[in-house]
Amino acid sequence: MNPGIGKYLIGIGAVILLAGLVVYFLGDKLHWLGRLPGDIRVEGKNGGFYFPIVTCIVVSLVLNLIIVLIRKFFG
Repeated sequence: MNPGIGKYLIGIGAVILLAGLVVYFLGDKLHWLGRLPGDIRVEGKNGGFYFPIVTCIVVSLVLNLIIVLIRKFFG
């Protein structure tokens, strides 16, 4: 097995651990996540539709930054 894969697995595990710690300790302070301006919400009397497009963009940018940092330090 390639030793480089081990570095990526360690990095991914560290990111998952960090995300878990953030959610565990700061979960009550992250109530704004999913309710950003620009998220699409349509509600009718029989149901509704919700698409958090701006939240998806923010999460994507943060994840890309994390991946770039992992590649820089572990790659």
